[in-house]
Amino acid sequence: MADITQIMRFDDLASKESPIHNLEGRIKLISTLLIIITCVVSKELFIPIFLEIMLLIILKIAKLSYIDSFKRLLMLLPFGGAIIVFQPFIQPGNVIWSYSWLHITDFGLNWAILLLIRLIVSLTAIIIYSSTTPLQEMASSFRKLKMPRDLAMILSIMVRFLFLFVDELAAIRKSQKSRNFNIHSKNVPYKWVVKQVGYTIGMMFLKAYEQGERVHKSMVSRGFSDASEMFNEKKSPEKSDYIYLISIIIIIIILEIILFKYSGQLGYFGQNFSIN
Repeated sequence: MADITQIMRFDDLASKESPIHNLEGRIKLISTLLIIITCVVSKELFIPIFLEIMLLIILKIAKLSYIDSFKRLLMLLPFGGAIIVFQPFIQPGNVIWSYSWLHITDFGLNWAILLLIRLIVSLTAIIIYSSTTPLQEMASSFRKLKMPRDLAMILSIMVRFLFLFVDELAAIRKSQKSRNFNIHSKNVPYKWVVKQVGYTIGMMFLKAYEQGERVHKSMVSRGFSDASEMFNEKKSPEKSDYIYLISIIIIIIILEIILFKYSGQLGYFGQNFSIN
């Protein structure tokens, strides 16, 4: 449970100053989606590899730590990596290694490599976006891009009270620590420790329910109803925002042109891994 408090450090990190941090929220969101979509639909290694190089340059411009970003990437990688591990064994193709009933095919191995690079590029883009955009600005960007009203309201309220949830959890853990409770202690039965953790989770659910009731009553007393609209701060993109977005689009177009004209000369990087 200690890692949840890191969300405050991430929001402080997203509030720093850099050319990427200062970009308008919608521009960063659109550019991130463009990079991810371009990477995901690509069936060649050339484009994802070049996009990853570009993202590493953006990471440097944003003054973010390569080491911290790499650690976050490693934390997220297993969620999609579990699917990639099985690809060499289940895809058809020429068998390049076998042991008993296990077989690795050349196409399956190439497809797994492409999926892995796609995943790395997508996670790198998300890490840059989340590290340069405060949570409240993320929610505001989704609202400005016409996210459904109910979803936008839920997201905004969640972001607003997420830090309150973290504060409550920190207070409970501090109280437990003052009573010498240690979740990793080997001096007490494991079943008792699990029971205490269960009590803590139950307490957090109760506190969240009570806080939700108080917030709802407070909103209703101020005129909130199903027809209420959320306030959107009027902030127009500046010249630098458009330059950044147009640069991303131009780079993607150039990559597609290079791949179209010189795919036969790119060797392995231009090999198409589409599944028929």
